[in-house]
Amino acid sequence: MIQEKLNKLDADEIGDLHITGSYDTPLREDAFLLDDQTKIRLIEEYFGKIMHTLGLDLNDDSLKGTPYRVAKMYVKEIFKGLAPHNKPDLKVFENKYQYGEMLVEKNISLYSSCEHHFLPIIGKAHVGYIANDKVIGLSKINRIVDYFARRPQVQERLSRQIFEELKRVLDTEDVAIVIESKHLCVASRGIQDTESSTVTAEYGGKFKDKEVRQEFLSYVQNNLVG
Repeated sequence: MIQEKLNKLDADEIGDLHITGSYDTPLREDAFLLDDQTKIRLIEEYFGKIMHTLGLDLNDDSLKGTPYRVAKMYVKEIFKGLAPHNKPDLKVFENKYQYGEMLVEKNISLYSSCEHHFLPIIGKAHVGYIANDKVIGLSKINRIVDYFARRPQVQERLSRQIFEELKRVLDTEDVAIVIESKHLCVASRGIQDTESSTVTAEYGGKFKDKEVRQEFLSYVQNNLVG
């Protein structure tokens, strides 16, 4: 039924719907057959053709290195989260001090890219969990956010991926995440609204309780430091 509806829509309308079939990034089976250097070489060639098609002079000193710079940026930076070998080493530790209250890591810088227009998504992620037998290093939470953000995304999927990974690593349902971001596909094209932002949230386990969820949100909203 969903596919029948999609067939009746044009590409712009599908992009605006933010439809996604699952929280897995849609990848081909052969996605990891090429090494990074081969990907960079191919993208450099393809992007050079895009620039040529746009009428740009690739012999100009300012432009001639752009295809390579873009290719390297795609593979090594803004889309590096597509490659499994870039996944952070997510070691957890025994909760020896028996800390059983909420831990919140907030205002985590988030840089991603809209998969419909390949324009930036810039925002903050706020993550909380209630430890049982395992705890995770604080910087690892930031690295999880960055890993899943560094790929073509929709924000709903990104929220789920971070949420599910933290549940898996910490072996607990008691995880919460809120993401607020600005999408340049909204701000710089189409409606060109520079003021709006997008908020998504996922709550599991104890965070589904209204009071626990409100405690988490109060930490996110309050400026407790400084």
